Amino acid sequence: MDTSNIGSHISSAYDAELATLAGYVFEMGELVVEQIRDAVQALNTGDRELADKVVVSDHHLDALEVRADEECARIIARRQPAAGDLRFILAMSKAVTDLERMGDEAERIGHMAMRLAEAGEPRGDTQRRFGELGHLGDGVQRMVRAALDALRDHDMASAAAVVRDDLEVDHEYEAVVRQVMTYMMEDPRAIPRVLNLLWAARSLERIGDRARNICEYVIYLVKGRDVRHTSLEHLEREARRPD
Repeated sequence: MDTSNIGSHISSAYDAELATLAGYVFEMGELVVEQIRDAVQALNTGDRELADKVVVSDHHLDALEVRADEECARIIARRQPAAGDLRFILAMSKAVTDLERMGDEAERIGHMAMRLAEAGEPRGDTQRRFGELGHLGDGVQRMVRAALDALRDHDMASAAAVVRDDLEVDHEYEAVVRQVMTYMMEDPRAIPRVLNLLWAARSLERIGDRARNICEYVIYLVKGRDVRHTSLEHLEREARRPD
């Protein structure tokens, strides 16, 4: 893993500890992106085995969360970090929480895909009828990966761009909701089945929100300014503003 943005210390062991923490975070991130991709594909194609893979992989994600939390606690207790090091550890710790919750949402989608497959949903029927759901999944995957890249590179401009992308994800989610609601009105018998798709779309929208959170941590990490619960315009100003 590239550790060039972590910085260097007199103690090489300290550098190694920070790199280990970052390694857990980005390993979680890669797993989450894979979970999202597989969950959406399982939902679209009715692939029960792929859905089961998503559900099972969440155990690995949970184990990584525990290791990362333990590493954070060890570093704080042993090194008593301050300033930039403390911000780095706090940002990583918060990212761990958001990534674990993204995994939970992907797992939920996996369970929904399994329920649809068990109910005899024709393979590929979801993709054919609700193509917007696939577009939403693709957009969320890109957001998560871009957020992780921004965190790795301490890239505030990229972080701000991902936050702006979240607006598009919200619009796509609304399009899916309209599509699903129209379908339910046209065929009320499909309501129990189609509700699973509505909940899956909601899970994807929440994953996008979590990706936005990670980008807010990038601003905090680099500048020490908390931009949570602020407008997109304020976040973009902070990203552009020189120190």
